[in-house]
Amino acid sequence: MDNILEIRNVVKNYSSKTAIDNVSFDVPRGEVFGMLGPNGAGKTTMIRMINQITLPDEGKIFFDGEELKEKHVEYVGYLPEERGLYKKMKVGEVALYLAELKGLKPSKAKQKLDYWFEKFEIADWWNKKVEELSKGMQQKVQFITTVLHEPKLLIFDEPFSGFDPLNANLIKHEILELKKKGVTIIFSTHNMASVEEICDRIVLINQAKNILTGAVKEIKQQFKNNEFEIITTSEQIEHLLIEGVELVSKTMNTDNALTTSIVKIPQGKNADLLSSVLRETDIVSYREILPTMNDIFINAVKSYSHE
Repeated sequence: MDNILEIRNVVKNYSSKTAIDNVSFDVPRGEVFGMLGPNGAGKTTMIRMINQITLPDEGKIFFDGEELKEKHVEYVGYLPEERGLYKKMKVGEVALYLAELKGLKPSKAKQKLDYWFEKFEIADWWNKKVEELSKGMQQKVQFITTVLHEPKLLIFDEPFSGFDPLNANLIKHEILELKKKGVTIIFSTHNMASVEEICDRIVLINQAKNILTGAVKEIKQQFKNNEFEIITTSEQIEHLLIEGVELVSKTMNTDNALTTSIVKIPQGKNADLLSSVLRETDIVSYREILPTMNDIFINAVKSYSHE
């Protein structure tokens, strides 16, 4: 697999505290990669090392096939969770200033900013002072200045924080559009619903260690509990369950006379169960229940903490 970022046995200590303890993982090119973990797990420290704000005490980080060096800074865009713009400056001035810091010439920066300001419907705010903008408007400006120089790798730390649902969807759409263009995105968040929607892979860091990594679809399969939902036209299916099948829950809907049953089925017994149920009732729907990323996060962190 073609990786844009490779983390190899990285360690970072602060005084007597180990913030990152022998962590390794790969970030494939052109994917949205979730960096997850409880508060204080070490995510921010890892992000700071990728951005070369601080350096590892041990281990190596490789960017685009080379050991991470100062020259790679220009290929990375970083939107931190704690954001801040120069509040007394005009919006256009601060946007141009930040764009020039990323290496864009003023004329090119202005052209790109005009495009993004129109796209995000904030062109009328160009000559307003930053302090006049709402938090959401300021975050739009910072998102724009993060992606403006078209880096190979974007790192978003809680990018939807402070946005209403409409603008959160706008940012989500833009993240997926950037992915389509081949940009790699590291996405750090506590919102597991967002992880399900946009992440291809994740790493879960807890107590400074990598406790889980892989493709989201594969991880959901790894943590599944062999539970299935069966919706039938019969109120009673208990007597139709074959040996080894456990009825977890049952809900009857009086409006449409349907019964929803959650059952736990031993591996290889699905066909036998369906045959048994179909002998006496119609099956309207049958699906496997996969765990949510929220459930996986909680279970993985709890299991590791109890080891």
